[in-house]
Amino acid sequence: MNIEEIREYCISKSGVEETFPFDETTLVFKVMGKMFALLPLQSENCRINLKCDPDRALELRESHHQIIPGFHMNKKHWNTVILEDGLKRVLLMELIDHSYELVVSKLTKKLKAELFNL
Repeated sequence: MNIEEIREYCISKSGVEETFPFDETTLVFKVMGKMFALLPLQSENCRINLKCDPDRALELRESHHQIIPGFHMNKKHWNTVILEDGLKRVLLMELIDHSYELVVSKLTKKLKAELFNL
């Protein structure tokens, strides 16, 4: 997937907004105001930071050289996924979904209700 395909996939999810809270080159995707993906637009290597369950994060890092501890993030809860040819599109989409779902699962009851009513 390229940057535009990733962007389209992320913003197609319910309750998602895209922002630039840190600088003009790091696109951040939030669900109900909470970050679930960061996409640097001017990186040497195309990459995305995604939230991940800590145990699963370790497993993914061990089995895929394109998945490393989250760059500039809490390395226990975030992975950086380097978008190389060897990484399957289906896996990337699953990782984006997992990140989104993790954030949604931690929302307050009120925010979850708002999200499900969108």
